[in-house]
Amino acid sequence: MIRVALTILLPLLAPLALYTAWRLLMGKVALNQSMTAWIWLAIAGLMLASLTLIAVNVDFGGAPNGVYVAPHLGPDGRVVPGHIESSQPGRR
Repeated sequence: MIRVALTILLPLLAPLALYTAWRLLMGKVALNQSMTAWIWLAIAGLMLASLTLIAVNVDFGGAPNGVYVAPHLGPDGRVVPGHIESSQPGRR
C-alpha cells in the first residue's frame, strides 16, 4: 500500500497540494476561480504520476538473464531473503 501511495497518489496529488498551499498563503481562499487551473493541475498530476511509474519500472528490477533464488534458511539458521543471481558465472 505504501508503494501505491508513493508512486501514484503522491505525484498525482502533489500539484493540487502545492497550488492549494500557494492560494492559502496568498490569502485567496476561494479555490473555484477558474476551471483552467484545475485542468492544468490534473494534467500536471497525471504527468508526474506517469513519469514516476516509468522511473520506477525502468530503475528497479533484477538482471534480465538472472535466476531467482527463493528465500531459504542459511547455514546459521537465519532467513536469507529471495534475490536474483546472475546466470553468468563469475558475475553478480
